Amino acid sequence: MTEDMQGAAMDRILQEILAVGRKLEGMDNAMVALTAETRSMRLEIAGFQSQISGLDQRVTTVEAQAASWTNRDQELLHLHSRLTDLEDRSRRNNIHLLGIPEGTEGMDILSYLRDMLPKLTNTTFDPPLKFQRAHRLGPKRQDRKGCPRPLIACMLCHGQTRQLLQTAQTQGPLRLGTLEIRLSADFSRETAERRRAFLSLRPRLHHLNVKFGLFKPARMWITKNGESQTF
Repeated sequence: MTEDMQGAAMDRILQEILAVGRKLEGMDNAMVALTAETRSMRLEIAGFQSQISGLDQRVTTVEAQAASWTNRDQELLHLHSRLTDLEDRSRRNNIHLLGIPEGTEGMDILSYLRDMLPKLTNTTFDPPLKFQRAHRLGPKRQDRKGCPRPLIACMLCHGQTRQLLQTAQTQGPLRLGTLEIRLSADFSRETAERRRAFLSLRPRLHHLNVKFGLFKPARMWITKNGESQTF
């Protein structure tokens, strides 16, 4: 091989070495950039982890608050139930009378009831009926057309209240002359609404030949095929 050929071969080798060097330098630069990018990503990931940790703490706090609200709701429901029960108990000596024409009671409503109720129920009360107070419900009408206002009476003896209501239930419609008078117990608004909801089912239960009844203040029992359930 001549010197010229050797020189040309060496030039090619040098060029290839230089090309490899440039490639390596480019790879070094890429590695530096990749390292910087990796460092940046690590910082971002650390930031995300910090945010996630903060979110976890907030979720834990919210869950604790939700549990507290649930307990609070249960306490409120319990208190509401207790208040309704206390209100029902405070009304246990009250009776509602429906169908008594306006003005029939005159000026002394207690004396009217004391004389009228034994005749209405065909029952002798010993001792005589005793009332604490009695009055009409609702504003006084300017005319006497339509249904008369209900009358509510508070009795002094709970035993007499029960006797009157049981008599009214067993005797069916009570009549005083041509008038049909109805007696019913007095309940809180919530209990009265629950009783109406249960009693609205009576036609369907009768149609299905299901035995049923109401426990006071507002619990319904049904019996079907010998099995009883209470709601």
